[in-house]
Amino acid sequence: MNDPIVDEVRRVRDAYAARFNYDLDAIFQDVKEREKRSGLKFVQGVARQPAPNHPLQAAPAAERGRLPHNKDE
Repeated sequence: MNDPIVDEVRRVRDAYAARFNYDLDAIFQDVKEREKRSGLKFVQGVARQPAPNHPLQAAPAAERGRLPHNKDE
């Protein structure tokens, strides 16, 4: 199934990449220059450090080797 919007996006993307001979460094440089010329403020993401993993505490029923099947047990 072809989607005309997806097809158009792919054509535009390919034409843009072809202008730079599909060189990712050149494409990146162009994007950065366009950002500067736009006058807009771009936020640079800062990689967050992952939180350390902590082992889960066992529930009392799990420690006994069984889990209750209903509230009355």
